[in-house]
Amino acid sequence: MQPSRPLYEREPELAAAAKALDALCGGQAAGGLLVFSGEAGIGKTALLAEIRAMAADRCTVWSARGGETVTSVPFHVVRQLLQPALDRFPADETRALFGDWFEIAAPALGLADPSGPQPDPQGVRDGLDYVVSRLASRLSHRPLLLILDDAHWADGESLAWLAGFTARLSELPVLVVQAHRPQELADRDADWAVARGAQDTGTAGHPALIRVALRALTPEATAELVRAGLGDHADDPFCREVWAVTGGNPYEAVELVAKAQDRALTPVEESAGLLRELGASARGSGLVARLERLGTNANRFAWAAAVLGTEISQELAATLAGMSSAEAADCTARLRDARIVSGFDPLEFVHPLIASAVYRSIPPATRTAMHGRAAWAITQAGLGAAAASRHLLEVHPDDDQELVAQLREAARQHLAVGAPEAARRCLERALDEPPRPRDRAALLYELGCATLLSSPATTVQHLRAALDTPGLDGPLRIDATFRLASALSHNNQLKDAALSLAAEASRTAPGPGLMRLQAAHFLWEGMQAAEDDGPARSARLARNADHLKGRDNAERALLTLRAFDAMLRGENAQQVVDFCERALVDGRPARGLGWTDSEWGFELPAMVGITYAFTDQLDRAETLFGEAVRAFEISGWSGAHLAFAHTLLGLVHRRRGRLAEAEGFLREGLRLADRAGSGLPVHWDAACLLVDTLLARGRTADARLVADRYSFGPPYPSAMVLPDAPCVRGRLLLAEGRTEEAIAELESAGAALEPRGRFNGVWAPWAGDLARALADTDPVRAAQLATRARVHAERFGTDTAIGEALRCLALFAPEEEAVQLLSDSVRHLEASSSAYEHALARLEYGTALRSHREIARAQKLATACGAEGLAARAQQLRASIRSSE
Repeated sequence: MQPSRPLYEREPELAAAAKALDALCGGQAAGGLLVFSGEAGIGKTALLAEIRAMAADRCTVWSARGGETVTSVPFHVVRQLLQPALDRFPADETRALFGDWFEIAAPALGLADPSGPQPDPQGVRDGLDYVVSRLASRLSHRPLLLILDDAHWADGESLAWLAGFTARLSELPVLVVQAHRPQELADRDADWAVARGAQDTGTAGHPALIRVALRALTPEATAELVRAGLGDHADDPFCREVWAVTGGNPYEAVELVAKAQDRALTPVEESAGLLRELGASARGSGLVARLERLGTNANRFAWAAAVLGTEISQELAATLAGMSSAEAADCTARLRDARIVSGFDPLEFVHPLIASAVYRSIPPATRTAMHGRAAWAITQAGLGAAAASRHLLEVHPDDDQELVAQLREAARQHLAVGAPEAARRCLERALDEPPRPRDRAALLYELGCATLLSSPATTVQHLRAALDTPGLDGPLRIDATFRLASALSHNNQLKDAALSLAAEASRTAPGPGLMRLQAAHFLWEGMQAAEDDGPARSARLARNADHLKGRDNAERALLTLRAFDAMLRGENAQQVVDFCERALVDGRPARGLGWTDSEWGFELPAMVGITYAFTDQLDRAETLFGEAVRAFEISGWSGAHLAFAHTLLGLVHRRRGRLAEAEGFLREGLRLADRAGSGLPVHWDAACLLVDTLLARGRTADARLVADRYSFGPPYPSAMVLPDAPCVRGRLLLAEGRTEEAIAELESAGAALEPRGRFNGVWAPWAGDLARALADTDPVRAAQLATRARVHAERFGTDTAIGEALRCLALFAPEEEAVQLLSDSVRHLEASSSAYEHALARLEYGTALRSHREIARAQKLATACGAEGLAARAQQLRASIRSSE
């Protein structure tokens, strides 16, 4: 395809674009990412315009552009891309397009007022993915082309969405083409897809990502450009001087040729000496001087336009410049004639270089005052505090309490649409104003809450400052302490979390607030991987909770913690379940204790479900965890929260012995967690369970890959891992034949758990695995371990615990007694719904009896639950028995 207008020396770039468009439109239904980079004026915008023209008859094209003065406006680029497409639909059809994502993603696009809990930014991004995918599917079989110019000035929220969206372009008929200045983008440290590993333009086939760096024009191409504008009689010395003055920068060359035309300059060697002066007028101080020659009004109007940035309303610019509509129209005409702006209403600067030069030419004091007036004008126009906030951020601190109030309101609006970073900027700026002393603590509290999802370490800093500042009293102080503890725990500082809660509880009067602090203190003390005196804490918790009926949420929280602690300790399972029942209302979390309720946190319903999972109440656990997935999806909490919910469902399936399903949920949990960051608590839980599940499936090498990828091993985090991490690692080492290392790991696990009174052998199966590891080298100690494990299992009383303990004890019993122990193990595990452990026991029982029938049943069970290694073992045993008969 030939370009619609000349672009000099851009054949490789156009060829790359044509190839990408051909792949997109050729029925392959595969999208991709095409990235152009280069310095200012190198021709990125002209190239994108040419690609748009190339695609016009083949694709639906949406476009957007970043702006230097609007990088702080959340979702600015996303709105440019999507709003024109969505405006074509009536309101009810727009809502249908969003489906369940409407309340989550529509507010970010300005299509609805926020409602419901504060959305997770990842949930908003997922909602945008869904909407774009739905829109792409409704384009009458025309693939979609998204064009983003000046990506280095795109807002962070849009860049974060694009980074995730472009990672899945191979699934969609969507091509994204973006252009940026590499240094500016690098300076912003944006999370953008260029960092995902590009391929060169010349790579064979159709790569998902093509990256092209634009180069300056050669002297020959510059000469062609000059002669196209000034005529074929332009001589070589003149053309070469144009190249020397502009460095081959296409924008500057075009502007210089246009000015030569304006000056009626003869394009010959004798005129070449004037080119440097003309070139200087196209940029920097020369451009400013040219603007000033247009008159005071035009200059002031251009300043107003530069302050407003992009999509400039002529009326708003007139208000900001202090002139009438007629004067603004006259200024617009003069600026258009001078090739400084284009359009009428809205206006745009002809080139970002011009916009930057005009903006930077405004005297600093004047620029600050104009931002303040722009904020006022936007507020008066009814556009809201969030829209005005980008201007308020530029105003110098001046003890203005109205500005503090506006910025706090803007922060609330940003949080409500899933833009915590924008909220953080507003609140930090409000602190600089400064606020009144009586408001400072509350503002610090709000700042800490704003950063909870994005930066636990920053949250800790702000909440500690809030608690140390006079004025934070009553329920707000309780909540700040509770959130501080939560942030500390997510920052791998559980001991500090517990200490903070204990300190605040010591100076809090009796009442619901104190009970909330006490419950949180028990929570983060008990969740520590290491503890000074676990039995004493458990005894205190029992004294505080055993008599409670669950009459309010504080009581229910304590009962939840008591149930979880009793489960870990291996107390009577029926009593443990009774604690869980008292912690719920009609079998469900009470209002205020649900998965997305912020007062208590998601940890409490998770603990109830986990307790059910390890007390053989798998149906109840699965119901709770299914509700967690739905609650997080409905609320748009699709980052670490949704990752944890999938991990919990993986736990239930692992306990049931549905190993293939468990693996699927756990891998999805890790995928979701990877999007949210690295080294998160949920990474440990999901990796630990996945390693355990893969070992049960007989896939030791795959388990090792997971362990290595997620650094599953010492040093362990300060929080306990689901299930006990050293126990699972010991099991992995045993499967790899690294017996001595496994023994050391399992002994270490027992040494940590026994002093705390944690004897649940299903949660932490160290004793049984250590007994098996020692069976050949130290059978006496191994038998003692197995006997003690049986005592603890019978005290706990679940079929899974007893069945597993009996299966282990059979290793050390005389033959006849071993057969009876295995028979009892099969009976208990069959009743427990733990299909994998049932298959293991039945295989060992059949082996002890040399029963072809029992081994066949074990093989069938192993196959049904996805334990391929166990099924293969059973097959081999059956063959061995047949051959010996």
